[in-house]
This record gives sequence, C-alpha cells and structure tokens, in this order.
Amino acid sequence: MRVQSDPKDIGACGCGRSPTGKCNGWHGLTEEAYLMELELWQETQGDARRSSTPPSD
Repeated sequence: MRVQSDPKDIGACGCGRSPTGKCNGWHGLTEEAYLMELELWQETQGDARRSSTPPSD
C-alpha cells in the first residue's frame, strides 16, 4: 500500500486496475489474469443490473 497524505485516500487504487477505485488486490495479477478478472467483474455487474431492472410487459 502506498502512503497517502490525505486520509480519505487510504485504500484508493494506486495502479489504476480497480474498476471501483478502491484497492482490490489486482495490482499483483499478471496482465492475463487481470483481464480475466475484469471480464468476470463486468459480467457480474451486468447480471446485477439486469436483476434489478423490473421486467417489461
């Protein structure tokens, strides 16, 4: 973890890989593993949006 001068920045993503802006440990992944995790995360987000959308009649 990087040392931050602003306490609100503690836990912020410093590598730019986290889609949420908070550190999720993806900085330690290889490029291939990162791309796989990102794709899974994006699929999960799409599933969450679809399940929260009311069905259209």
